[in-house]
Amino acid sequence: MLTSYKLIFGISFFAVLIIGVFSYFSVDSYQKELISQIENSAHQISETVKSSTKYDMLMNHRESLHRIIDTIGRQSGIEKIRIFNKVGKIIYSSDKPEVNKMVDKKTEACYACHTADKPIEKISISERTRVFTAHNDVRNLGIINPIYNEPACWQSGCHIHRADKKVLGVLDVTMSLKNVDEQIHVYKVKLMVFAILAIIANSFILWFIVHRLVGRPVKEFLRATDAVAKGDFNFEVEIDEKHEFRNLADSFNSMTRKLAETQRQLYHNAKLASIGQLAAGVAHEINNPLTGVLTYSSFSLKRIENGRVDIEDLKETLEVVVRETKKCREIVKSLLDFSRQIPPRKVEVNVNEVIDRVVGIIDNQLSISRINIIRNYQNDLPEIKADKNQLEQVLINLLVNAAHAIGHEGGTIALETREINSKGEKQIELTITDNGCGIPKENLEDIFEPFFTTKGQSGTGLGLSVAWGIIDEHHGTIEVKSEAGVGTTFIIRLPVNNNFSSKC
Repeated sequence: MLTSYKLIFGISFFAVLIIGVFSYFSVDSYQKELISQIENSAHQISETVKSSTKYDMLMNHRESLHRIIDTIGRQSGIEKIRIFNKVGKIIYSSDKPEVNKMVDKKTEACYACHTADKPIEKISISERTRVFTAHNDVRNLGIINPIYNEPACWQSGCHIHRADKKVLGVLDVTMSLKNVDEQIHVYKVKLMVFAILAIIANSFILWFIVHRLVGRPVKEFLRATDAVAKGDFNFEVEIDEKHEFRNLADSFNSMTRKLAETQRQLYHNAKLASIGQLAAGVAHEINNPLTGVLTYSSFSLKRIENGRVDIEDLKETLEVVVRETKKCREIVKSLLDFSRQIPPRKVEVNVNEVIDRVVGIIDNQLSISRINIIRNYQNDLPEIKADKNQLEQVLINLLVNAAHAIGHEGGTIALETREINSKGEKQIELTITDNGCGIPKENLEDIFEPFFTTKGQSGTGLGLSVAWGIIDEHHGTIEVKSEAGVGTTFIIRLPVNNNFSSKC
């Protein structure tokens, strides 16, 4: 899931970046639009003042001129209206203390008209506009409007302006940008709220899409791979048929089915290998009762031919023949049951009984090698749900390996069972200890690997690998402790409440 969160974070980061850039340009564009509107409004007011005062200026009606300017200057949004003469002296201002003062041409945007100390006759509105911060920390917009020397000005008898003068003065209108700044602030807040909501919505949608289309299938595949790693090859990935991962799920399920089939074949091959190792002992075990049957049958036949038939002796002879024949049948039946490839079946089994059955199968082989079996069982051992045939296969592998480790000089194999409690779970612990040659320390880590063997050409390297797989499929564990020249101990732990299932 960490990859999903990284994907969401990465896309969200770029979304924040894109929204941030969009917001910046949007605010900048909105601010320029509002400033442009104020510029036009200020220019219109400036033209209105010039038009309204033109007659009073020509007639030199100062009181009327002042009254008009004061009236317009008191309108909402207008900070002040001033008139400069050609040298920059304030000859009138709605802010009375400024009258007769000189303006700073560099701070009042007069440089636009006085480049190189020479007034420019015609300039654009944008060049005549300035934005500045007043002493009360409120932004203002000022626009200057040149008052040109019209013929009516220099031809009138009440004026002394020369005809060669192009600009007589400047009308300056200053408007407050307080409302504009407030609108921009509100717009920024709205845009920020929208951006935050958009980012949250985008992240949620991404999370939903990634979780549903990517996260959930990936989690399902993780569960599947974990199950396969634990030996459960019957786990199937279930994904909706319309999902993009459906083909991958089908391939995965097909792979696990093939692995399950390969595992079954591996178990069977290992079982056949064990049968090959048991063949000599079984043949010898069958040979003994068959020899007895042949001997007693021949003896009885001769007595019948000689006419010396005793019913009681014949009965005893036939009982021996029947007993030995049944023994042969049981040996062959046990061998066939073990070698037969039977689908795994979960049944209630008693581990002690399974051990006794396995020991009975290979008892003659152990006797030939002069190996003594020591059994130390817990009598009230609870039953577990397991596949009896597979458990027998594990025990035969381990006992045959122990017998080979001991050799023909004789030795002991100790079998012990008990109930334990591990991390709050009830388990059956079975230990198989021999006093054979032991396993070299450098080989302990590899003994459960397929095809690893220390027996050369006489071993397949599958026995312990298959044993590990069977115990793992039963949700149990198998461990080994060994010391060269001292002996080996295998420890098998199986859960009492084993609910494993198989679809084989």
